[in-house]
Amino acid sequence: MLTSHDLDSGSPLTVLLIGQPTLKRRLRVGDMAALDGRIQLRYHIPAPALTTAEASGYLRAHLTMAGRSDILFSDDAVRAIHAHARGLPRAINRLAITSLLAACAAGKTIADESSARTAITEEAAAATD
Repeated sequence: MLTSHDLDSGSPLTVLLIGQPTLKRRLRVGDMAALDGRIQLRYHIPAPALTTAEASGYLRAHLTMAGRSDILFSDDAVRAIHAHARGLPRAINRLAITSLLAACAAGKTIADESSARTAITEEAAAATD
């Protein structure tokens, strides 16, 4: 109601909506679609994609912060995780954790490519549910 009051003479309300990419999708459905239609300016800050080498360093840095200095991911696992995550840090984190869980469940001491593939398969299955 506040956004449509006296539209021709001015705008009594300015609101900044800042959020994750899911906010854009959520605004387009259901009762939020009316609000989406009133948004006059949009700006998307693209997430910086990491290279494979940066993803490897990123994982090592996180493991170091967690107190681990040994190698927990094979190079093949890092490449598979990076490729599926398209270099996006949040997706790399999610796949790395799931890869470690898959490796642990298989009795492995290192997350290899098969652990990463298991994580990718589980993520794909979860996305369709």
